[in-house]
Amino acid sequence: MTPWKGKWALVTGASAGIGAALARELAAGGTNLVLTARRTDRLQALARELAETHKISAEIFAADIAQPHAPEEIFAFTTANKIEIDLLINNAGFGKYGEFTNADTKRLLDMVQVNCSAVVHLSRLYLPDMVKRRQGYVMIVASTASFQAVPHLSTYAATKAFDLLLAEGLAEEMKPHGVRVCALCPGSTESEFSEVAGQSALAAARRNRETAEKVARVGLKALAAGKSYVISGAGNYLGVHLQRLVPRRWVTRIAAQLFRPAPPKPA
Repeated sequence: MTPWKGKWALVTGASAGIGAALARELAAGGTNLVLTARRTDRLQALARELAETHKISAEIFAADIAQPHAPEEIFAFTTANKIEIDLLINNAGFGKYGEFTNADTKRLLDMVQVNCSAVVHLSRLYLPDMVKRRQGYVMIVASTASFQAVPHLSTYAATKAFDLLLAEGLAEEMKPHGVRVCALCPGSTESEFSEVAGQSALAAARRNRETAEKVARVGLKALAAGKSYVISGAGNYLGVHLQRLVPRRWVTRIAAQLFRPAPPKPA
C-alpha cells in the first residue's frame, strides 16, 4: 500500500477482525499506525507485533467510542504527539441481532453512536487538516447491509446505510481538495462481528465468508484508486446490484426470511 508509506494512519476498532487486518496490511506497506479500540491488551500486542515485524512506528490509544467524548480524546492524543494523520479509517462498529422490541435500548443507541455519530465526529476532526494540506484519505467501513433493509438487524442496516451515503457524499465534496473518501462494503466476513451481534449460529451456517485480510486489501486498493465505494466479493457485488431489479418490499421480505430467528427449542 505505497500511497501511505512513511505516513500515519489512524484505525478505529483495530483490536480484531477487519480493523486488525487493515492495520497489518498498512504496516506491511510501511505505514505508521495509531491503533484505537477498547481492549488495551490486544492493542499492545498488535502494536508490538507490527512495529517489530515491519519496522514502523505504532502507537495505541484505548478508547470506547460508544462514549461521545472519545473522538475528541483520540484527536487530542494525536495532536499532543504531533502525529499528522494522513489516513483515517473509521472501522469500529457492531450489530445486534434479533427482534427490535426485545433489544436493549442502550445497546441500540450505543450502536448508533459507534456506527454513525463517532464516524461523523472523527471525520469532522481530521478532514480540515487534510483539506489544508490538499491531501488525505478517509475510509468508512460500511456493509452490504447498507443497500437494503435487513429485518432482525434493522438498526445495524440503517446505520450502515448512513455510513455509505456519508462516504459517497464526502467523496464528492472532498475531491476538489485532493482528499479521497471511500466506503468499504463487506459481506459476511470471518470476524467477531457475528458473536458480538448474537448471531453465531446463523453466521456458521452461511458459506463463502471472506477473510478479513481479503476484505482489507480490497478496501485499501479501492481507496487508493479514488473509488467512492467498493463491495468486497463478486458474489456480494452481484447480489447487491441484482436486487435493484426487484421491488424493495420483496427484497425486505426475502431478507426477513433469511435472518428470521429460529423458534425456541421445546423444553
